Amino acid sequence: MALCVDSLVVSTTAAFKSKMTFGRGLLMALVFGICQGGFPLLGALLGGTFKSLVSSVDHWIAFGLLAAVGGKMIWDAFHGEEDSRPLDVTRLGTMFLLGVATSIDAFVVGVGFGLSSTLPQILLTVLVIGAVTFAVSVVGVCLGKCQVPIKEKAATAVAGLVLIGLGGYTLCEHLMG
Repeated sequence: MALCVDSLVVSTTAAFKSKMTFGRGLLMALVFGICQGGFPLLGALLGGTFKSLVSSVDHWIAFGLLAAVGGKMIWDAFHGEEDSRPLDVTRLGTMFLLGVATSIDAFVVGVGFGLSSTLPQILLTVLVIGAVTFAVSVVGVCLGKCQVPIKEKAATAVAGLVLIGLGGYTLCEHLMG
């Protein structure tokens, strides 16, 4: 859920600020789901490539990456500026760029997965991330079409805390296991 909060906010805002059809909203949700699932897979493949080199500290690296991304999200929630420029979300290219922009943090998290997880765990995780992102983005489109705004700063701060918690869990699991 923490990884797809930005997709929720973007899909809600896009539907709220535009005359997006529900069909286009489903397409956006699909693009977001594919990007959010694909980027951690790419990150995990990169992390897995270097796993043998860093296996003795992989849990610290995973914790550091998750804590850094989570910390950045919390910082942005309180210090970032909201973008009020209009979105042209009817074009597939724009949807893809938004999908990539909302998935960069998922790539970094994927590197941590590659260092600390098996391939079956990674595949299951990225499928869940993609499916949850699709579902959450559809909810975002529905909220936007119903003119229900999402408080971006609060959602981003909560997502950051969840990622830091996930990093802490990963670290504790390896230190105690």
